[in-house]
Amino acid sequence: MADPRRYRAGGSVEDYCRACKTDRMHTVVAADGDGRPIRVSCGYCRSEHNYRGGPRVGDAPAAHGRAEQARPLHTAAKTSRDAFPIVSERERTAPPMAIDRETDIELLLRRIIREETGITPVAPADKWRGGSLVLKPGTPGLQEKSWPIETFFHKVVMLRNRLRTLEQQVNAAELPDDMKVKLQSYISGCYGSLTSFNVLFADEDDQFKGSGAD
Repeated sequence: MADPRRYRAGGSVEDYCRACKTDRMHTVVAADGDGRPIRVSCGYCRSEHNYRGGPRVGDAPAAHGRAEQARPLHTAAKTSRDAFPIVSERERTAPPMAIDRETDIELLLRRIIREETGITPVAPADKWRGGSLVLKPGTPGLQEKSWPIETFFHKVVMLRNRLRTLEQQVNAAELPDDMKVKLQSYISGCYGSLTSFNVLFADEDDQFKGSGAD
């Protein structure tokens, strides 16, 4: 049965979060004229995505099928892609200190800190896995600088997440409409300036969207 409630930006709604892989309470970022959520932000991991039709965990197959139909078609294959790990083994600075067979203290603390600062699991395009970002000076004889693409990718994801959170806060704030439009135009301009980095993402929903996006 359709949800009879009407939603508006800043309201709360339960939906399935792909990053958390479970149902979470979300903040409505945008709703249509009939009060149906269009875009939501997870209250736990802060990832933003299109509304997926409500909670799924524990749903009957028929209800789950209706939720799948509510998603954009291009998201159907996302579950087969693996995100970069938020923390990788190469960052270790000390010998393993295990709480149990599967949990290492150092990597666990690094992951928690990064999640709190805005990093969420995001799948990169396959061609970048194992790659490096290289800055080559134009002056002969100077050494080039190289980073694992994974490190750079996490920074781009963090920037994107913070922009989305800022956009959500602007939409939910008690501000005059003209001020909201002005602030939103600045945010859209930032998205547009960062669209060059969309080549890093495997999924369209994870990309930066400029002012021309729906």
